[in-house]
Amino acid sequence: MYRKHVGKNGIEPGHTPLFTTSDGVTFRRMAHGADAVYVVGEYRFDDIRPDDIVLDIGANVGAFCIRAARRSRHVLAVEPILTEALRENVERNGGGVTVVDGALGTGESVRIAWGERTLAVATRTLGEFAAMAGGCDFLKCDCEGAEWSIRPRDLDGVHRIEMELHMPPIGGPVNRTLLDYIGEHYDFEIERTPGYDVKGVIGVLHAVRKNGR
Repeated sequence: MYRKHVGKNGIEPGHTPLFTTSDGVTFRRMAHGADAVYVVGEYRFDDIRPDDIVLDIGANVGAFCIRAARRSRHVLAVEPILTEALRENVERNGGGVTVVDGALGTGESVRIAWGERTLAVATRTLGEFAAMAGGCDFLKCDCEGAEWSIRPRDLDGVHRIEMELHMPPIGGPVNRTLLDYIGEHYDFEIERTPGYDVKGVIGVLHAVRKNGR
């Protein structure tokens, strides 16, 4: 059977197909098996402020962080698999995003599978990524279950959270301590839409810290 050769980031060699979304973001079109994400309709970010430090954990090819950089001057994006394509897309859309290879966790090395690739990746805590960025005001997190590794104290100072929540078989068990912290310190809702009928996905958390900054 003929099989199309695909490069390590899901890009067919010798081709640079580009496309632009309706809101003016230009991406390199990835091969289907890369599981690239180009739109972020499930996330709310109209309230990002120019001085907010934004962390995008699980940035994929840049759908969220590139749009966030239109609103904030301080955006750090973390991606374990599609980092090369992410950097290309950030540069193609005017920069403004610091890209970091890696994944959310507790410091261990883990094997992460996405699309047709599996890599051994060193993890860092949310606190470590926030230190790299100089803080965190707005956290977007879509990391396939690794969100449950977040230590509640690492959310101190985080004003806004947009986070996809998972349960087994995606990731580990739900971290009740983290949920209790969010319930105590944030006004929040968990949005469940038909798009999140995927096995293991609970929904998207939209949270605003009760006492402001």
